[in-house]
Amino acid sequence: MTSRSLGRLEQVDLRTIWTTEDRHFTPWLSEEDNLALLGDTIGMELILEGTEQSVGPFSADILCKNSADDSWVLIENQLERTDHTHLGQLLTYAAGLNAVTIVWISSRMTDEHRAALDWLNEITATGFNFFGLEIECWQIGDSIIAPKFNMVSKPNEWSRVVSRNTTQRSRSELSDNQKLQLDFWTGFRTHIDENNVPFKVGKPQPITYMNAGIGRSGFTIVPVISRWNNVDNTYDTNEIRVELYLDGINAKAHYQGLVDQKESIGQGLGKDLTWFNDPELKSCKIFVRKAPVDLDNRDNWQAYYEWISGEATDFYNYFKPVVSSLEP
Repeated sequence: MTSRSLGRLEQVDLRTIWTTEDRHFTPWLSEEDNLALLGDTIGMELILEGTEQSVGPFSADILCKNSADDSWVLIENQLERTDHTHLGQLLTYAAGLNAVTIVWISSRMTDEHRAALDWLNEITATGFNFFGLEIECWQIGDSIIAPKFNMVSKPNEWSRVVSRNTTQRSRSELSDNQKLQLDFWTGFRTHIDENNVPFKVGKPQPITYMNAGIGRSGFTIVPVISRWNNVDNTYDTNEIRVELYLDGINAKAHYQGLVDQKESIGQGLGKDLTWFNDPELKSCKIFVRKAPVDLDNRDNWQAYYEWISGEATDFYNYFKPVVSSLEP
């Protein structure tokens, strides 16, 4: 019997691939496929919100949303052994951004810093999660270099939480309206995946909306399906919307910055926009709507998918540079 020739795994120096963290590794990790690889490791579907987010005197590397519950996920990169400076920055980021999940990636996690993350997972309130990961790169001969994330520290009973979150709720537990919402967004997610759109949406849920990041925290593209038709003030017919949704401590100031450009925004988009800023709410939004529609007629859903994805694409392409240029 002839023996089969096998290759040998060889570890690759990270600095030969990414010379610097801010100019090389962070842009690489923020790409959709690479962020998905990280998400698979920690059991989350991550939606990019922005990179190099200012938090006090520091700048956080990557800010994402967890598509399952729309909570914040902050990622800090360190292509070397972990140090106390980065640990302090992580705590500053968590407080400044009210982040729920913190992910610390390094080439080597020291025992004391792994213990610190384990301790934080022990003492912090339920819903706050701290992950420590080491990144490695490997290849066989002249093969393509492959990255690998190794979990060093994770929240208590995280495997059980992930298992629970990834198990779909039984349809028998959903109301008829929730079943319709879940089916609609599942079909919309398929439509998005099959078409060339610049944004990414989260996991379908039995709710009235989905979220799509636009590259800056505090701003989200939000497709909405509503039983209430605001145009005709009736539940007899329905409406669908695409919103630019603003939230966070700077939402009102950012909204005013957009209002100052209202005429040029209207001309640039060429749409009949509705501007909504309730003084009693912390959030604001700018949106377009299509009404009346009939959400119960599933034969119309494909047309609704095309309208929503088209409007959302226009919003994403137009507003992305606009919101990036607003003052912090």
